[in-house]
Amino acid sequence: MYDLAILWDWVAFSVRWLHVITAMAWIGASFYFIALDLMLKPAPDMPDGVSGEEWEVHGGGFYHTQKYMVAPAQMPEHLTWHKWQSYWTWLSGAALLMIVYWVGGELYLLDPTKAELALWQGILISGGSLTIGWLLYDAMCKSKLSENPTLLMLLLFAILVAMSWGYNQIFTGRAALLHLGAFTATIMTANVFFQIMPNQRIVVADLKAGRTPDAKYGKIAKVRSTHNNYLTLPVVFLMLSNHYPLAFGTEYAWIIASLIFLTGVTIRHYFNTMHKTGKGPHWTWGVTVVLMILIAWLSTVRTGDTWQEAEARALTPYEQQFATAAGFDAAYDTVIGNCSMCHAREPVWGNMQWAPKGVYLETPSDVARHASAIYLQAGVSHAMPPPNAVQMDAEARMTLITWVQNVKEDDG
Repeated sequence: MYDLAILWDWVAFSVRWLHVITAMAWIGASFYFIALDLMLKPAPDMPDGVSGEEWEVHGGGFYHTQKYMVAPAQMPEHLTWHKWQSYWTWLSGAALLMIVYWVGGELYLLDPTKAELALWQGILISGGSLTIGWLLYDAMCKSKLSENPTLLMLLLFAILVAMSWGYNQIFTGRAALLHLGAFTATIMTANVFFQIMPNQRIVVADLKAGRTPDAKYGKIAKVRSTHNNYLTLPVVFLMLSNHYPLAFGTEYAWIIASLIFLTGVTIRHYFNTMHKTGKGPHWTWGVTVVLMILIAWLSTVRTGDTWQEAEARALTPYEQQFATAAGFDAAYDTVIGNCSMCHAREPVWGNMQWAPKGVYLETPSDVARHASAIYLQAGVSHAMPPPNAVQMDAEARMTLITWVQNVKEDDG
């Protein structure tokens, strides 16, 4: 029978895979339609109501696309809706957040060096905070601010900076950046669910009823789609950031996350302009490079507790259940002998400057905190340590397995 930890890890892997697949479909469709919209050109023989057309070649054939600025004269027989990509990306992302950061909250969500929170408090903040951005952003879009798109985007950026700082005051660096990505993705999906799709349904209903659709509904949908277009690349960066401690394990991680949103604007501005005019503004690449150099510099400022602080800190209840389990002393010695040369606050392996994924395995609290990851990475699998670094024998791995299973048996 599969061990629950192994089964749960495969559940997380499967949901992550689904999230990546649906995100690829959503981003691909979003980028394509924005590019298509910008590439539309007028033609002398266009039907009434068509604002532009585009000829494309792909897959051994030619495609002729025409866009009706409001709607065609009558309802088309075949109409394809693009919505499920967005919904499933958000749903799978929300499920993955719950699996990793709620169920695994003691390890990945809470940082006892920043805030003393119970797991339920962290989960409440995690879930509740995701809706704040949408409520503020939607209210701004429906206000007179909508008449000033530049000011609207600047205010949204200010909200993102504030949330980036706030998340980093409470959660682990990894969780902070991931939650900022989820915060932004929630705005994007809510745009689709609450604005873009309902407005398109109004237009379709008018067509079916023989009424002339109002052009304002299409304009609202286009504005929200454009906002999503500029937010996409930063969200992708934030979702990948958990693999790179240089992004999340620094004192200025919240500034790094904020600057990434600016790179999203410069990169998308280049491609959007190129699609529309045939030539992109090259200055945007210079600005992007400068921003990335600044981000790289900020990433060298380390954060987190020192070895002395970690050694002196009282263990959390979660850590205590592993530190007091039978076999912990032997497991701790095994980790120190096989893992801590890399997973240290000051690694001594080769030219390594930072511990992989920001995981420290030096003090008893460090080892107890990462018990489940140790069990999966160095116990039941041979992913760690790398075989060209340390040849960890079967007996050492069994020591780790036995230790963690002792905890599970006690809980059972």
